[in-house]
Amino acid sequence: MQSSSDPQQCEFKIGQRVHWVGDCRRIGTVKYVGQVEGYSGNWVGVEWDNRDGKHDGSVNGVRYFNAQFPKSASFARPHNLSTGVSLLQALDIRYRTSSTKEEEDEMYVLSASNKRVNVQLLGKDKIEDKLGRFEELPGASLFYLGVSSCGDPFQISKTLPNLKELDLTGNLLSEWQDVAAICSGLPALTALNLSSNTMSHSVVGISHLTNLRILVLNNTAINWSQIEVLKDSLQAIEELHLMGNKLREITTTSSNIVQGFDSLRLLNLEDNYIADWGEILKLSQLKCLEQLHLNKNSIESIWYPAADELPYSSGSPDKNYKPFQNLRCLLIGANKIEDVASIDALNSYPGLVDIRCSENPATDPRRGGIARYVLIARLAKVEVLNGSEITPRERKDSEIRYVRLVMSKPHQNLEEIKRLHPRFTELKAFHGIEDERPSDGPTGPQKMASGLITITLKCVGPSIGEKPPLTKKLPATTTVGKLKTLCESFFKLKSIKPLLYLQEEGSPLPTLLDDDMASLNDAGVCTQSTILVDEEM
Repeated sequence: MQSSSDPQQCEFKIGQRVHWVGDCRRIGTVKYVGQVEGYSGNWVGVEWDNRDGKHDGSVNGVRYFNAQFPKSASFARPHNLSTGVSLLQALDIRYRTSSTKEEEDEMYVLSASNKRVNVQLLGKDKIEDKLGRFEELPGASLFYLGVSSCGDPFQISKTLPNLKELDLTGNLLSEWQDVAAICSGLPALTALNLSSNTMSHSVVGISHLTNLRILVLNNTAINWSQIEVLKDSLQAIEELHLMGNKLREITTTSSNIVQGFDSLRLLNLEDNYIADWGEILKLSQLKCLEQLHLNKNSIESIWYPAADELPYSSGSPDKNYKPFQNLRCLLIGANKIEDVASIDALNSYPGLVDIRCSENPATDPRRGGIARYVLIARLAKVEVLNGSEITPRERKDSEIRYVRLVMSKPHQNLEEIKRLHPRFTELKAFHGIEDERPSDGPTGPQKMASGLITITLKCVGPSIGEKPPLTKKLPATTTVGKLKTLCESFFKLKSIKPLLYLQEEGSPLPTLLDDDMASLNDAGVCTQSTILVDEEM
């Protein structure tokens, strides 16, 4: 069915962003304006961002528009929808709206005799007076207030001459011209948050973003092609946040690498759909880039490019510049990395000292991944791992423990060890660890004693009760299943099946030891390890 073409019938237009009157968080996009068969008057068809609708654009067998989801759309009377307010109107709503007498009467506490005692906020008038002096405001937070337009840029400049930070999260902005107009009226603005505003794909006429140092475009449906158009206007940008935009590719324009962004220090691409590390390598020539956030993507493997694999621009490349030369922090948690070789490849990134790689199959011990101490040993330069600082003591203990773990494995030739454990030879020599040699001496208890490890067992199960920790010497070949049986005996556990967790220094959560057939050595347990004894629920 065709929508109404009479402009007098309704103020709404297709593609316009609106919110429900009285609920600025219920936001949607106009998909249809006109009559609905069987109902009188004019209607507006809206597809809601939160998918809280009643249908997909079809009612009683008549198709009015196509929604993305089965129940993300509904029809509303025009008076139930708002097209939003200007920036200065929102500012008045947020900072100059005084509480009503009814609201103040509701501010009370109950006395000992159960009588209401009104509460008066000391300093309330001073706070309201200070917030009301807009010319002194250094920052404004106008999230979810229905801002849909700029208003008069001259009036904005006159009202907010010193505003440096502006949060416009969750409003009705969609046109980049409106964003440019807002920035033109705020010459001191350096930080702008436009998260959860669905922005138009048409990026033209943008020339007033040159002072921005921080730009947040999370959940705005933006793609990298639009970023390429914007970058000439973002000459001073230092932080760029692009979370939740379903990005799959870094689509460049004139070459196969990203150019420009000469001041960009932090790029946040978390919660997107990037799977190919080759897309990330297109960022390798951003010379000031120090932090790259890639959590919650679909990355499966990581590598460092060889000299002949480097993506270069059509101009002359800087032969002395190494890819990601200044990158210090890389967050790759919650991806799909399965191979340990990807972890080893991080050693090739010249300045990388802060890494988050948790919640990947290769690094999650609960899914058969390697433990924290193995990660520390394999990553030579890392100082902060998964948000936790690595102390010199933890690094030394982890590297020695790792070397002994590799040495305890069935005999492998040297080339195979170098392939599977690139740092093994280096660490073994650095810590002066010698190969075990066959002994001509006693082979009884003395030989067994050399394979013993000292561990501490702590009960944490609620039904086990308070029991003092136990320190025991056990063969490193003891299986996890055997240790569970021993714990039942040590702590006299009746009808309680124990669960064992390895508590590691620097790790925020203990590691579940769930493979009953694995030896303590294979599970990463060594001398001075602490085992937490819990119970199955």
